[in-house]
Amino acid sequence: MKIDGKHYRSVWVDEDGWSVRIFDQTRLPWALDVLRLTDEMEVAHAIRTMQVRGAPVIGAVAAYGVALAVRRDPSTARLDTCVAMLGRTRPTAVNLAWALGRMRAALHNLPPTERVAAAYAEAAVIADDDAETCRRIGAHGLPLLREIAEGKPAGEAVNVLTHCNAGWLATVDWGTALSPIYHAHDAGLPVHVWVDETRPRNQGAALTAWELGKHGVPHTVISDNAGGHLMQRGRVDICIVGTDRVARNGDVANKIGTYLKALAARDNGVPFWVAMPHSTLDTGVGDGVSGIPIEEREAAEVTNLTGRTADGRLETVRVVPEGSPAANPAFDVTPARLVTGLVTERGRCEASEAGLLGLYPEKR
Repeated sequence: MKIDGKHYRSVWVDEDGWSVRIFDQTRLPWALDVLRLTDEMEVAHAIRTMQVRGAPVIGAVAAYGVALAVRRDPSTARLDTCVAMLGRTRPTAVNLAWALGRMRAALHNLPPTERVAAAYAEAAVIADDDAETCRRIGAHGLPLLREIAEGKPAGEAVNVLTHCNAGWLATVDWGTALSPIYHAHDAGLPVHVWVDETRPRNQGAALTAWELGKHGVPHTVISDNAGGHLMQRGRVDICIVGTDRVARNGDVANKIGTYLKALAARDNGVPFWVAMPHSTLDTGVGDGVSGIPIEEREAAEVTNLTGRTADGRLETVRVVPEGSPAANPAFDVTPARLVTGLVTERGRCEASEAGLLGLYPEKR
């Protein structure tokens, strides 16, 4: 995807051939800072503090974290310690465990002298696979938007509502929920995006709006509570969101607030689609509502807000009374019955065990 006409990925190996570069997402949209990661502890810090966030790119960055670890010490003990440590950084998104498991499987039976080259090669495969997976998600999601456009007066935009950030910043490239939107925009299809601000971290307002703007996609930021109102007024044609984990029965874990949008969409007859890469499917969890762990993050993400003042300074302010506690569940689970369908790199399917296994028979 592009920033002011220049193509970027969200993670890449530096010119030195071994260190890893990422964008510091906690600094966006106010500054485009690039971080250089040199060991697995820096990778863990970046994931834990959400300098890098988004289930697919977390997996890719963690894979490179393993490569950085074995570069310093290719022993089996270091490999196992690194995989276990990185696996504890974020609990909800399954892509992290998937990528770390794949790295361990690729390296564990190799002699230590071969592990460094193999680690970087496998991490690159994981990153390339994610970019291609997201491109294909966009290709399979594009017909949904094209069909809506064909039912509208010529030139009238398709209005898409999304929640949180599921664009290229959250993946290696293209994004999941935003990939069909980018495909539509690049194909000349008129499209407009309603961008939920996505409290408490404002990942929609800060990240989705930023990357859509940089790519030239028309969009409007709205408060999280405005989505249902817009649906009632017929101003939302389709909802497309990403996901951090999909259970075998089709239940979907995504950023907190997704469930409420799905309820509003169902009440107003608005299609509610979820973009899912293969690395996000967890058939080991049968029922998402009861089986997917929900990360509880720091109360400060709810009680405080950071923004730019009129004179250009970045300031963090408290928005709740001193002494008032805050709860901060980072995700919720949308039951499969509220999901119109899943858009994957292999095509579209219903959010159900039968639908998922129809596309992924190897998961039986």
